[in-house]
Amino acid sequence: MRYFISAGEASGDVHGAQVIRELRQLDPEAEITFLGGDDMARAAGHAPMIHYRDMAYMGFIDVARHLPQVLGNLSAAKRAIRDSRPDAVVLIDYPGFNLKLAEYAHGLGLPVHYYIAPKLWAWKEYRIEKLRRYVDRLYSILPFEPEWFGERGVKAEYVGNPSVEEVEQAMVAMPSDEEFRAAHGLDGRPILALVPGSRMGEIKANLPVMDAVARRHPGLQTVVAGAPSIDTEVYRQFTDYPVIHASTLQLMSYSRAALVTSGTASLESALAGAPQVVCYRAVGWKWAHDLFTHILKIPYCSLPNLITGRIDRKAREEVNRKAAETGVRGWIIPEMLVHNCSPDKVDAQLTPLLDDTDERIAQLEGYAEVKRRLSTTSSAARNVARNIFDSVK
Repeated sequence: MRYFISAGEASGDVHGAQVIRELRQLDPEAEITFLGGDDMARAAGHAPMIHYRDMAYMGFIDVARHLPQVLGNLSAAKRAIRDSRPDAVVLIDYPGFNLKLAEYAHGLGLPVHYYIAPKLWAWKEYRIEKLRRYVDRLYSILPFEPEWFGERGVKAEYVGNPSVEEVEQAMVAMPSDEEFRAAHGLDGRPILALVPGSRMGEIKANLPVMDAVARRHPGLQTVVAGAPSIDTEVYRQFTDYPVIHASTLQLMSYSRAALVTSGTASLESALAGAPQVVCYRAVGWKWAHDLFTHILKIPYCSLPNLITGRIDRKAREEVNRKAAETGVRGWIIPEMLVHNCSPDKVDAQLTPLLDDTDERIAQLEGYAEVKRRLSTTSSAARNVARNIFDSVK
């Protein structure tokens, strides 16, 4: 069978590689054309048609600056779908790009599978109509999503969360703390992990704040988690702390605490057991924060907070009301967003996590609840691959 798979960023590359490996177990003769990265290339046995490092643009300005390349990538992907006529088109996250491919593939009469449902419960709910029209099978990795999509006329299936399996596998093959430190030239101080994201815009916005906070804790060994597609020299523009690539889960698991840019990494940090503060700056104006929280329909931004809480506007209003009355946020993980993502405010949330405080204990207890809610009996990638294969065989 022929498969076309599209993943537009680092996390999608990891998830896509897992699906490819499972598909090839089920279909040894599978012919796979894909947009992705090095992990998918290793799983497929050949290079991507387009590498995600040439696709992962963030925000309106970044996309506008690279618009010719974005449109060129989209045209190339459509041509590949048209020419190869795959038995299944598999889209992984990255909705701004992939929903356009869904519409095109549907117009050609090709079955469309969407893995990692777009987070429309947070924003851009208007995209629900495209999912309803153009996607044949929608696979969710968050346990509260099927109900949310179902209420809006879109059937979604919870297949498990790939981060759970990734972390479990990494833990099994993990070196000891001493071996990890020796391999990367680290000393014996407790580790503070800086995880500034996988996109250039995220790194530029968040790493300077993280660096400033880290310098207030000279008793810690600060280490930057490098994204696979970002050269070390990029990080050197904002910090002189050591950068370790391709070992983020190991780094977080041996860290006393972490500063993490909001996204999949916040969930990975929770599964790895590293207490954290979520940081997301982008711009630092209060009016931008107010606009941001008005647009969002959810009480939180980080996945561990969402998984253990409710996601509707009423819940957010209740959280905000209680916070105004008591000064205590109803979160597992502190979220320092936009103008609140400053060295002073981030450090005020980080410092209590460094000792055996009530704040640290509460966060670790919250992590246990996250794991319970995500638990499934089989691999997310295996479930997705089986559904895809069964639909085309």
